[in-house]
Amino acid sequence: MAADAWVSAGKSAAFFDLDKTIIAKSSTLAFSRPFQAGGLLSRRAVLRSAYAQFVYLVGGADHDQMEKMRAFMSQLVGGWDVATVREIVADTLHNVVDPLVYDEAVSLIDEHHLAGRDVVIVSTSGTEVVEPIGAMLGADLVVASRLEEVDGKYTGNIDYYAYAEEKARAILELADLRGYDLEASYAYSDSVTDIPMLEAVGHPHAVNPDKDLRRAAKERGWPVLVFTRPVALRSGVPVKQTLAALAFGGAVVAGSVLWASAKRRREA
Repeated sequence: MAADAWVSAGKSAAFFDLDKTIIAKSSTLAFSRPFQAGGLLSRRAVLRSAYAQFVYLVGGADHDQMEKMRAFMSQLVGGWDVATVREIVADTLHNVVDPLVYDEAVSLIDEHHLAGRDVVIVSTSGTEVVEPIGAMLGADLVVASRLEEVDGKYTGNIDYYAYAEEKARAILELADLRGYDLEASYAYSDSVTDIPMLEAVGHPHAVNPDKDLRRAAKERGWPVLVFTRPVALRSGVPVKQTLAALAFGGAVVAGSVLWASAKRRREA
């Protein structure tokens, strides 16, 4: 697709972090039990995942914790069959994600769509999990980390890591591709590591912030939102299949464009 076909002059967007902003947990670790049932994880690994989830929820998501989680997940998935992972996510998506989605986030996504804004999920979690969740929520685009694949299996390495400053860089690149007015755009996140992403737009919001982001939001005068109410998308909020299919297609293109750009930067 030619870049100029993406451009929509003067349009604004709403950029959402995923974990602990739209859903209440780490989206990747939330699938640990389905991965165990599918033969990918041992019981010991599931317990380690549960512990990592607990640390993530209680301790926040500072740089050191995110690096530990990145290393843990990279080691965990090495050798997994890519097709099997995607099949498990597709088969269990509603059962795993439905109880975790914040009603307030779903309402915000609807409000931004009604205002004519694109909704973009920008997540450090992997594309295999984030893209289907984005499609289910009706997101227009998804930016997510990408695991290296060789011969249909994950190597345990990360090709593209959508984290911290890279999230802000991705937003700037999407603004160039899509013609977004970032000063008129919105961003939402829970983590201090996403301050660069929040600073990239004119309307940043801290959602269920960790203590460091709460302090930064107070210093900068950013609104602080508290999301608490889960909603079952299947019964509570109808998911439009046509929109979801289009969103999934867009997510693949956006992720591929930004991954290729990051790869070129590394090789330069």
